[in-house]
Amino acid sequence: MSKPISRRVHGALDYSAAPLVAAAPALLGFSEDKTPATLGYVLGSGILALTAFTRAEWGLVKSIPYKTHLAIDVVTALTSLGAPWLLGFSKNKKARNTFLAVGATLLTTGLLSEREEMPKYR
Repeated sequence: MSKPISRRVHGALDYSAAPLVAAAPALLGFSEDKTPATLGYVLGSGILALTAFTRAEWGLVKSIPYKTHLAIDVVTALTSLGAPWLLGFSKNKKARNTFLAVGATLLTTGLLSEREEMPKYR
């Protein structure tokens, strides 16, 4: 069965999400809370690095298989969903809700993306 998010669209979403996730602490007002702020910066940077190193049309280095990228997306999503409780910032509503939204978005995108690898270059 075909999935609604193509590999190309997935890359565009990732390149768009990375700076937004990294900027979320400042944009949404929880940059003073060190744990979720640091997590936002690390997560945004990680999304950017993973995307840049993925073997897809939009990858810059093309070393990580696309299916591995999708698996990492799902693991990252689950980590984001649990982070407010695992890392102790669940009472910070702005931070908690941001990571719940990021996790839900990453999970949805990862599960609804086509899984076909990019054809090899000749």
